[in-house]
Amino acid sequence: MTAGGFCKLPSGTVVVALNLPSPAADGPAGGAPGGGVRVLIHARNRARALTRLRNLGLRAVYLRGNAAPPTPDEITAVLHHPDGLIWRTAPGGAVGQSAGRTELWRSIRSLPGRPTSPTEPRRPRVTDRG
Repeated sequence: MTAGGFCKLPSGTVVVALNLPSPAADGPAGGAPGGGVRVLIHARNRARALTRLRNLGLRAVYLRGNAAPPTPDEITAVLHHPDGLIWRTAPGGAVGQSAGRTELWRSIRSLPGRPTSPTEPRRPRVTDRG
């Protein structure tokens, strides 16, 4: 089960935060050592936020309750990102974090192990027809 939460903004949009198991294959049970990833989504409503994740191939993602809502710093980070969909290793994990130093937020496109969407354009093959 994933922990997560949401926050409704004055504009009527929501920011959804989810802690998901890491897709990296080098940790125990297919996850990164010490936890997973924290994903933030900015959308019109909670249903659309979860649909954005499902469209990326994360089919079994649900938001039940509001146990881990986004912090003000997380809300600021996702609002200033052009895609409105970012991630980093979950807080509390030892991966990439030292005392007093936090990991930077990354675009969802850089998430390792993310399946390629069939709607994404493929690069044309370069063939030598000389």
